[in-house]
Amino acid sequence: MDPDRARQLLNGELDALDERLRAAEENRAETTADPYGPEGALGQHPGDYGSDVNATMEARMSVETITEQRRRVLDAIERLDEGGYGRCVVCEREIDDERLEARPEVRTCREHADTPVVT
Repeated sequence: MDPDRARQLLNGELDALDERLRAAEENRAETTADPYGPEGALGQHPGDYGSDVNATMEARMSVETITEQRRRVLDAIERLDEGGYGRCVVCEREIDDERLEARPEVRTCREHADTPVVT
């Protein structure tokens, strides 16, 4: 893949993730705010409390997932800067352009897509 096209894709992905992360962090802040005051969930129906706990956990997981996706994109930009972008970290063959267009941060070729990669 052309390095300029790769950088364009990765920067676009990073911008989109930054926006999603801001929204997820706002959602997490709203979700974790204590709407019940200092008494907490006293007097609250257990189902409502369970829903609140679930929403809090989902908001936290969303932030963590987007943060991890951001890290992968930043790692890909670093590989691009160092000249290793577009090569499978398992077999060192070129990753096809179609795969890179779909997932510009990917580190492996299709053959090694399911191979765990230790970072």
